[in-house]
Amino acid sequence: MQKGFLKKIVIFFSVLGPSIITTMAGNDGAGVITYSFAGARLGYTALFILPIVTILYGLTQEMGSRVAIVTGKGLGDLIRERFGVRVAMLIFITIIIANFGTLLTNVAALKVASEMLSIPSAPFILVTVALCFLLVTFTEYDKSQKIFLTGIIFYLAYIFSAIMSNPNWGESTRSLFTPQKSMLSQEYFILAIAIIGTTITPWGQFFVQSYMKDKNVPISRLRYAKIEAYLGAFISNFFSFFIIIATAATLFAHKIPLDSGEKAALAIKPFAGELAGLLFAGGLINASIIGIIIISLTSAYAFSEFFGFTGSLDEPYKKGKPFYLNFLLAMLIPTVLVLTPFFPLFKIVLYTQSLNGILLPIFFYFLLKIVNDSELMGKYVNGKLYNIFSVIAIITIALTAILAVIFSLYKNFT
Repeated sequence: MQKGFLKKIVIFFSVLGPSIITTMAGNDGAGVITYSFAGARLGYTALFILPIVTILYGLTQEMGSRVAIVTGKGLGDLIRERFGVRVAMLIFITIIIANFGTLLTNVAALKVASEMLSIPSAPFILVTVALCFLLVTFTEYDKSQKIFLTGIIFYLAYIFSAIMSNPNWGESTRSLFTPQKSMLSQEYFILAIAIIGTTITPWGQFFVQSYMKDKNVPISRLRYAKIEAYLGAFISNFFSFFIIIATAATLFAHKIPLDSGEKAALAIKPFAGELAGLLFAGGLINASIIGIIIISLTSAYAFSEFFGFTGSLDEPYKKGKPFYLNFLLAMLIPTVLVLTPFFPLFKIVLYTQSLNGILLPIFFYFLLKIVNDSELMGKYVNGKLYNIFSVIAIITIALTAILAVIFSLYKNFT
């Protein structure tokens, strides 16, 4: 019995990677800024949304992983083959635009965090982008995956920041499961939607399928991939919990207004100490770098799948040149724009993030159509109860995404 258990553990670790990397990339620079802002404005009550998001995140990641393992194809390939070239082209254009907005946010977060640590931002960002390109382009899949997974360690900075903030652990734990009257406010609703939107993203669905396809996980190990999907969702929001606590215990508790989420590292220093602020800023740099790499890879995967090019981290640079050049381009354009002093960053991010919210239900429509296609999935289609829960969950995500766009635009134009 012990040998059988150990064997299962070994198999699980052989499957480990795609879902956890994808879910942790959801805690990118944009995610950290959103969680920080929510904690500062709502306090511990912001935590109530995390268990809900964890279940929804695991659900969507599991379906994406299952499709990739059963079909051996990415989402872009399947949309092109099942729905035609015109639909594929439209989806490709929209995902590239949406990714561009998220990349802008991550590069901007990287710039702000570097300034907080008194690091010259332009040289730091350019060197970071160059190292990211070299890492992905000239490192084999297995090695790059280990590096991505190692990056998770740096999220521990948020745990230490939260501990040094001296939070009320009892109240924070109760807030995870206990609704409160203050949650009926418009601000709570908008920020709760923002947390869902920054965690569950269209690019996340593309990346987990493409990256899982690259890993070549056999169908006999599908159940282990399912476990990883939900484990990844839990780990991701485990760190989100501490990011929210760090600002809730300092800024919200002392009624310090926070108008910009990326300034959280500076704002918590007087209450949690210099080290806590530095750790928070260092964590933001790590999160931004992971976001820049993963989202740029998503754009490169989408280009290769929609247009039929070789797109795999297992392929050498010469064979997969279009894939790697698209990866570089996806990083460079937002980098140059963010470093341009007169670039209207706020407006571009607002519009592209609004588009991102609108796209979310569209991508989930395609995911549900594909995962329920018996010709493609065979016996691995969704079961009836699973399908009912999936439809309810995805309708919920779609409605909250649309409402997020409406409320955000209303708030910014009134």
